[in-house]
Order: sequence, then C-alpha cells, then structure tokens
Amino acid sequence: MQKMQTGNINTADLRKKIREEVSLKLQKDFGIKNPMVVPMLSKIVINVGVKNATVDKKNIGVVSNALSAITGQKPKVTKARKSIASFKLREGDKIGLMVTLRGKRMYDFFEKLVNIVLPRLRDFHGVKLTSFDEKGNYTLGFTEFSIFPEIDIGKMDPSLIGQGMEVSIATTAKKKEEGFELLSALGTPFRKDRI
Repeated sequence: MQKMQTGNINTADLRKKIREEVSLKLQKDFGIKNPMVVPMLSKIVINVGVKNATVDKKNIGVVSNALSAITGQKPKVTKARKSIASFKLREGDKIGLMVTLRGKRMYDFFEKLVNIVLPRLRDFHGVKLTSFDEKGNYTLGFTEFSIFPEIDIGKMDPSLIGQGMEVSIATTAKKKEEGFELLSALGTPFRKDRI
C-alpha cells in the first residue's frame, strides 16, 4: 500500500521526525527524565454541528460524505441530549457528526492540516495561541468545508456552504507550554505572540 503524500513529508517521515528529533528536543527542554512521558499527539477529534439538520434530514448524509472524504473515516452521528422547544429540537434528533482519528490517519490529517489546509486560508498569519486548554490540547475552528482539498467548490452541495467544523488536537502534555512546544516542533504555524 502506497504511503499518502501530504505536503513536503509523508506520514512515515513525520513519525520518524517525532521519534528522532521532536521527542529528544522536548525531553531536553523540559528536563524530562523518562522518555515515556514526553508529550505526544494522542488523537484528533473533528466535530461538526450540521446546519439545518432537523429541517432537512439529507444534510446529515451530505456532510457525512464530505467529512468521510476529508478524514478517510466514517463519522459517527451525534444526537441531541435534551429537547429545546425554541430550537424545535427533540431529544434524540440527529444534529451533528464526529470523527476520532488515531494512529496513521491522525498523522495523515495533521500533515494535511499544517501543510495544505492552513496555508490556503485567506490572509493567514498563523493560528492563535489562545486556543490551548490548560493541559496542552489545541482546538481550531473552521467556518467553511471548502478549504479542504477533497471538496470541489464547483461541485459543492449547497448545504455545505457556510458549514463549520471544529478540530481538536489532543496531546499527552501536562500543561499548555508543553503542548505549544510539541505542536510548534511539528510545524504548526503559530502567530508570533506569546502564550
């Protein structure tokens, strides 16, 4: 099976870089004695609240197909936990989709995100530093599916226009500084301000 090429390096190269360069650098920078506790990527979770999901049931299928193309994995449908009358929402209604990526698919997606998707953003000057939580996990929000190369804008279904998504990059870091150093070493283009 051929390795998926994304950007300048392939997934095998990214894993090798993490093992041989990034882990050693982080271990030295943070004075970590045990190499097993060096911060690493653990998973990437993509969440989508499907626009007009309760009004038009086909929107779930359209967004699910688009998300499958983007991630290489079939999404899980998420349902409303409680009824909200003002939104005409009933408990159990299908309202969103979620994909959890681990292993090779996680590295493939991360490479594509850093090397292809983020540079395609208009007036891009780096991602914000304020999106870290206290444990070093990072969350990015996108307002359009069309920034992903798998989505052909000319053939895009109208229900995908203005459809946003949230990408959460989970790490094994214990604090936000460790998460920042890990993602920076992996090529995430952060803005030039401080955390």
